[in-house]
Parts: sequence; structure tokens; C-alpha cells
Amino acid sequence: MIHFRSTRLLLASAAIAACASPALALDGPDLVKKMIAASNLQPGNLQLGDVQVSGTTVTLKTVTLGDNKGGPRTAIGDIVLEGAAETGDGGYTIDKARFADVNLTEGKTTITASDLYLSGVVVPADPKVGTIDSILFYDEAHAGPVNVTVEGKQIAAIGETSITMEREDDNSGISFTGSVDGIFADLATIDDPKSKEAIDSLGLTKINGKMTMEGAWEAGPGTLEVSEYALDLAGVGRLDLAFSISGYTLAFIKSLQETTAAMDANPNKEAAQQAAGLAMLGLMQQISFNSAEITFADDGVTKRALDYSGKSQGVSGEQMGLMIKGMAPLFLAQLNIPSLQNSLSMAINSFIDNPKNFTITAAPANPVPLPMIIGAAQAAPTTLPDMLGVSVTANN
Repeated sequence: MIHFRSTRLLLASAAIAACASPALALDGPDLVKKMIAASNLQPGNLQLGDVQVSGTTVTLKTVTLGDNKGGPRTAIGDIVLEGAAETGDGGYTIDKARFADVNLTEGKTTITASDLYLSGVVVPADPKVGTIDSILFYDEAHAGPVNVTVEGKQIAAIGETSITMEREDDNSGISFTGSVDGIFADLATIDDPKSKEAIDSLGLTKINGKMTMEGAWEAGPGTLEVSEYALDLAGVGRLDLAFSISGYTLAFIKSLQETTAAMDANPNKEAAQQAAGLAMLGLMQQISFNSAEITFADDGVTKRALDYSGKSQGVSGEQMGLMIKGMAPLFLAQLNIPSLQNSLSMAINSFIDNPKNFTITAAPANPVPLPMIIGAAQAAPTTLPDMLGVSVTANN
């Protein structure tokens, strides 16, 4: 009986000792090393005073960010990694990475930001593998209130920013959404008389709005599709951009990172820029343009803009609209784009008469390589509308 009790006591003691052993403790420095590698930071970009590990919490003390050539550095403060754990392949997961609040003052201007964090962070064991698993991933990047004050008066603010990402179940790609809520800017503090007059006339003294974003990236063909990237300002309007490109593959991203690293490492900046330029020309061969669309939905600013422009010409806003409609065909004829001239003129007339929305769409029949677009823009810009399948509509 005593023998069995002694045996159980020895086994329990061995288990406790094993759990407390440093060999099984979280390796804080290794976690930091792999985070830096996956973030594509160069040696010395991120510096910290110490790495403290307490259970599953890793604290990076007195972090600073800057170049590795002795230039000025930005103090980040402490970064606390909560719920850190090693994965079976040598990578790490982090429940939440919390960043210190920001409180910067330069002259009369103060910038503050709080509630800064990344959640659901996945740190790859080896960022050079070249698969989607080798990317530093997070579920959400978040920032709470951001305020900008001058002499104690608020001139700009953001209520909340959130960017989320989600992997496809088969690891074929990533979808993402983003929002910036509570955008505020006070332009009443601008002193220049002409600028102030324009701001008052356009109703832009105080700006309130939000930004939204949504899209997806397919790793195999490197198709990056942003279905929504919109800025919506109350009393002004909503500007929405959507586009799609292909060729933005993991191999392309890796080559781009290597080119940037080589340029930073080269002490001869002129030679570095020339080499990077040549490398970028080669990389651009891989990117193709699929489509794009820009839409503006008016929320009152067009009429105010016509009134303001007309006032400077000594006419009413309605008369200014008629002048623009009359001059549009003459101006468009000078651009020498006959395929667009009629539709663009009709769209302008329709929008001036009843400002609702104005849309420019580029939808080529087949993807167009980026170098072809650049070449046409330099040599024959009037061919671009036909090459890209450009169309213009209003109030649809």
C-alpha cells in the first residue's frame, strides 16, 4: 500500500515538474522573431526593450518602430499578446494583440487613439513557404475613437475602425470587410478667406460620414476583387469604387517584398531605385486589369456647387448648369474620344438636370495586361476608352 502511494506521489510530482519546465514554456523571443518575419519587417525596423512571458501572455516592452539606419523612431509602447499558444507546426496563435493607447502632441496639435488591437492572429512557422498558410493572418484589426485637436478644439475624429478577414474553408483565398464609422471634420477653422467662402457655400463646414469596404482575394490566379470601397458623407454624396485585377499571386507578393528589401539594403539609393524600377517593370507583366467602376451618388452638393460656380460668374446655379451643358460637347470633341462623346454628353446633361448618380464603368471583353495600359496611356491615350471598354451613364 505504501509502495503504491509512493509511486502515485512520484508520478504526480513528475507531471507538475514537467508542466513547469522551461522546455515546455511559451518561447516569447521565438514568437516575436516569427511575427517580425511574417510582417515583412527588416532587421531593426521593430525594436523592443524586453520580452516578458507569463503563462499564455507575452508582453513586448517599450516597442519602437523605424528604419534600420539610425533614423528617427516612433514609440509604440507596450504590446500585450493574450492567449498565445504554439501550433503543432512551429507557428503560433494569439487570441488578442493589444496595443498601447496613442497620445501624441506636436506643437498645438494632439492626436489620441484607443482600443487598438488585433484578434484571432495566426503567426506562420515559416513565411517563405509560399502558401496561404505562410501569411500573417488576423480575424479583426480594430481601432476605437481617434481624435485630433488643435489648442484643445476638436477638428477631426473617427468613432471606430474595424477590418475583418476570413479564410475560405479550402484555403483557396481570403474575403475581407472594413468600416470606418463616425468620420468627422470641422473645416470652420480654416482661415483662408477664399477657401472659407467655398466651404461655407458648399455646406462643408462640418463633415460627417463613414467608409465601407468589401472584397475577396483568390490565391491561385491572384484575383483581387474589391466590390465596394465607398466614402459616404452626409449632405455631400457617396463615392464608390469597385475594381478587379488578376495576377496578384503569392509569388508576385513575394517578389515585390524581395524587391523592396533589396532596395532598402542597397546603400546607393540611385542605383537601388533604378534596379527596383526595372524589377517592377518585370513584375507588372504579371498583373492584368479585369474591370473597374466609379459611382457618385449625389446628396445635395451638386446643386450647391452649381450655385457657387454661378455666383462667381454672375449667374444663377440653373444658368450655370445650362452653360456646362452647352460647353460639354465642345470640350469633349477636343478630347478626340468619339466612342464616348455622345454617351458622356448625355450623361452630363441628365445629371445636371436631376443630380442622382453618375457612373463610369470599365469592362474590357478580356483582361488587359497592365503594361499594355501604361503603354497606351503614354503613346495613344485616346485609345484607352476602347481598350478598357469604358462607358458612362447617369441616373440609372
